[in-house]
Amino acid sequence: MADYVNIHTHRPTGRCTELRTAGIHPWEAARELAAVRSEGLAGRLGEALAGAQALGETGLDFACSTDREAQTELLRAHLRLARERGLAVVLHCVRAFEPLMNELKACPPPAAIFHGFIGSPEQARQALAKGYCLSFGERTFASPKTLAALRETPLSQLFLETDDSPVPIAEIYARAAEAKGVPEEELQRAILDNYKRIFTGGEYEGPGRTKGDK
Repeated sequence: MADYVNIHTHRPTGRCTELRTAGIHPWEAARELAAVRSEGLAGRLGEALAGAQALGETGLDFACSTDREAQTELLRAHLRLARERGLAVVLHCVRAFEPLMNELKACPPPAAIFHGFIGSPEQARQALAKGYCLSFGERTFASPKTLAALRETPLSQLFLETDDSPVPIAEIYARAAEAKGVPEEELQRAILDNYKRIFTGGEYEGPGRTKGDK
């Protein structure tokens, strides 16, 4: 069986492929922005940036009390750095889909993953049409509209995650495979392919092997 990829987790286990990220959450924008202006985002992230495969989570959350202008300025700093370093971004988006899509259009990162996607099928189509990836987690299965978005998301642009949930990633895979009507092993292989394509430059060729592997 292929390895599980958990593209976004606050509870790393070390028992599967877990993305290494560095970034400042939009909730922290007001508190961190002065330091980012002074030190630059790369300076503020420090050593964490050296081992990061992606920047994030970054994005916009218009449901929280954090100043929206501060969030936007911080997001723009992440997108500029992503372009400079050739890094993907992991996106947090709550009630701010159109503004976030506009920021991505103005400064497109090498790759973008909407983590914990809970939007509508129409929003999913818009993001997918731009080449972005969507990641789904436990909350997906409580929302009919998000389940519909999951079903429409091509395997080539799909990731799964646990985020802050204690639910094992294997359970998320099993439920997603059932929802999409595909064998779980096929889902695992497709997501591993996506991970290696974006983060290692490889292409999946079968269990344990990708193009470019040595």
